[in-house]
Amino acid sequence: MAVQWVNRPNLDFRGFSGQIASGTVSEGDAVRVLPSGKSSRISRIVTMDGDLKTAVAGQSVTLCIEDEIDCSRGDIIAAADHPPEAADQFEAKIVWMAEEDLIPGRAYLLKIGPQMVSATVQQPKYTINVNTMEHLAAKTLDLNAIGVAEITTDKPIVFESYETSRALGGFILIDKISNATIAAGMLNFSLRRAQNVHWQATDISREAHANLKNQRPAVLWFTGLSGSGKSTIANLVEKKLHRMNRHTFLLDGDNVRHGLNKDLGFTEADRIENIRRVGEVAKLMADAGLIVVTAFISPFRAERQMVRGMMQDGEFIEIFIDTPLAEAERRDVKGLYKKARAGELKNFTGIDSPYEAPENAELRIDTMAMSAEEAADAIIERLLS
Repeated sequence: MAVQWVNRPNLDFRGFSGQIASGTVSEGDAVRVLPSGKSSRISRIVTMDGDLKTAVAGQSVTLCIEDEIDCSRGDIIAAADHPPEAADQFEAKIVWMAEEDLIPGRAYLLKIGPQMVSATVQQPKYTINVNTMEHLAAKTLDLNAIGVAEITTDKPIVFESYETSRALGGFILIDKISNATIAAGMLNFSLRRAQNVHWQATDISREAHANLKNQRPAVLWFTGLSGSGKSTIANLVEKKLHRMNRHTFLLDGDNVRHGLNKDLGFTEADRIENIRRVGEVAKLMADAGLIVVTAFISPFRAERQMVRGMMQDGEFIEIFIDTPLAEAERRDVKGLYKKARAGELKNFTGIDSPYEAPENAELRIDTMAMSAEEAADAIIERLLS
């Protein structure tokens, strides 16, 4: 049973309400709460018409358990001797319902019952011709396409294959920006690597790392057009913080592409993967207690939101370096706009690839109204406030 609601009208009663998806449950049954794995026994089965000794699939009930263990909305209560799996990587069949094609690597919301997680879909293994059932090679999914692809979630979810349980095997994908349902799908199975890789606990916490440096970790995420001044201002910010004895590290878009992201191009999918990798690196650095300064065009809101979701609350500070396209093109320090206008450089942001300006950035820097020094001072003031 998926927990829809934690029912606690007073201090003397605590139950977990939902609809039983499969099987039966009786008083005294041993159960396990997933994904935590904590075990207990059923003490009461409560309904509007009174307590039951046994409940079956399809009934909506409130289950009370003997022990005070953590259980919240989205958790699963299952038989202790036959619980469903919990994993974060799957193969799934997907029916694409949006006019905009699937973008492999982009983060979407995945909803399966009451569970809601962030998920990315990889390039499809194949699509299915519904008339012949033939498997066809594909790089994406377009409207009404049916395909098979691997999905990765940001945390484990409790599931069963769709063949076993529609309730724990069927899901929808939701666009994070528009909140529109863009796909429906069925989980086939978890990937073997999802079961063989485990999180290794360490004794030195992120708080201990930050305390040693006597600072609060943060990620200063500079975004803006090429030529807007991101790298110049980011470099000034790091220099000023260094003089203040702050522990920092600067991740610059061009520099990262010489090593970590050397294998990536500039297609939309590659840009998304570029930002995902940088986000993971920035997260590790923040865990080490550093103030991370990043300078990336990062043109898409969805990916900036994805990186924000990786960080602790309040640690991600989005800084919009707001420079009009005409001014950025006038500067054209690297000659990239000239190449893009001549058709020699494809997928260039602002010319033939869009830039989605932040709507609620923590800080907006108008480079037409303030100097780089003034911008750096404003950013540091926001960081240390």
